[in-house]
Amino acid sequence: MFTKILIVAALLLIVASLGTALFYLLKDRNRSPRTVKALTARISMSLALFFLLLIGYQSGVLHPHGLGGAIAARAAVGPAR
Repeated sequence: MFTKILIVAALLLIVASLGTALFYLLKDRNRSPRTVKALTARISMSLALFFLLLIGYQSGVLHPHGLGGAIAARAAVGPAR
């Protein structure tokens, strides 16, 4: 459960950084580097989250789920009647 909260918090930080970049883009009419810094931070956080998700999956901490598991379970039981 802690990992899910951590992932959602990271996604919220990424969206907040994107909002910050939009705010600086609209507010700063001159060539301010704040927009570029906010977008760089967003890209860095996105890459860090992506690689942490890969490491978590490879180490067994995170387990994928979804339609693939339901389809495989149905195939093991047999055809639906």
